[in-house]
Amino acid sequence: MKKIPLKSHHQFFGDRTTGYFGGQYIPEILRPALLELEEAYKHIFPSKPYQKELQELSKHFISRPTPLIYAQNVSKILGNEIYLKFEGLANTGAHKINNALGQVLLAKKMGKKHIIAETGAGQHGLAVAACCAKLGLACEIYMGAIDANRQRPNVFNIELFGAKLISVSSGSQTLKDAVNETLRVWSKRSQDTFYVLGSALGPYPYPDLVRDLQSVIGREVKRQCKEYFQGLPDYLVACVGGGSNAIGFFRDFIQEESVKLIGVEAGGIGEAMGENAARMDKKSTSSVGIAQGYKSIFLQDTHGQLSPTHSISAGLDYAGIGPQLAFLGTIGRIQFLSAQDKEALYALQFFAKNEGIIPALESSHALAGVIKICEKVKNKKIIANVSGRGDKDIFITAKALKPTEWRLFLEEEIERIKGV
Repeated sequence: MKKIPLKSHHQFFGDRTTGYFGGQYIPEILRPALLELEEAYKHIFPSKPYQKELQELSKHFISRPTPLIYAQNVSKILGNEIYLKFEGLANTGAHKINNALGQVLLAKKMGKKHIIAETGAGQHGLAVAACCAKLGLACEIYMGAIDANRQRPNVFNIELFGAKLISVSSGSQTLKDAVNETLRVWSKRSQDTFYVLGSALGPYPYPDLVRDLQSVIGREVKRQCKEYFQGLPDYLVACVGGGSNAIGFFRDFIQEESVKLIGVEAGGIGEAMGENAARMDKKSTSSVGIAQGYKSIFLQDTHGQLSPTHSISAGLDYAGIGPQLAFLGTIGRIQFLSAQDKEALYALQFFAKNEGIIPALESSHALAGVIKICEKVKNKKIIANVSGRGDKDIFITAKALKPTEWRLFLEEEIERIKGV
């Protein structure tokens, strides 16, 4: 494979010039807000005062660097050297806070007073709420009603941080509808309000900004590899919803031709439309389209309407993929797999029992991808990005893995509440 000259392909990486992927496909009312954000990204973001404060907060508030764990027991079973980049030890339990902190700090430097954000699995909303509490900004989080119900622990904690949680009941009541509602609100309040977008997608400069903030993951991994084996891994594996954890994880390795980059999408319960959220799979019904301010690859019908999706993981249940990952997949630099709900649940249990970690359902898709890779190769160094902890998923995983016990617990809890 030839080296990829990233700069010559800048239009494919979220540039506002409406290249093959990315662009700014927005209503005129949002153009001033995006131009203001672009100026901040070009001037405030790279400035020494901003970067110094971000690094200090990353160390003392997020608790970076997160560890790279050698999964010794799993390695013996699977016949490869398996390493886990454990983002679950970051404050609020996932990689999302890297981006949330950077954007909230940028908003404060821009003089904004209010923060709004969308969330799917709740980790982005939780991280934004925590950062707003830390930096003293008012916060509203928009979440699909279905996601709010299945991610109740995160909803509780978002409100505990003082943020206002707004349940979105339109459409499919999941992530895409939360994004739509947040964009609608931002179009009316952009003068004093900053939209903290949670993934590496949307109109430029969001994909680039989010990628840059999440690239701390890959930079740390590159340094940590030297401590373990004085070289590069053979595989990097990450789950892919919108793609912020993946592009941040992969960013510093894109030019390293010897490293295979593997993205794992949500295979759901089947291959039919509405049964999964796999956009890059050859069997997928996806196609190039424009939605929510950017051009990329989407699951959509013949009329360009976003298709319904399914995943046991709320964070992967999204019809689109970030423009950078779409481009890298199109040229073959990233290979994509999919993992079904049942495979993700198996991977969760396998790594919990053998390595003492409880990965998020999103991350469990990446770990399911690791298991699939290990069926085909041996004696390779494989690093998986465990993008978050599984605490938030208890209402899903307990129901799926221990349905009788979980039902009895809830019934007993209801009776205890009645007795209070």
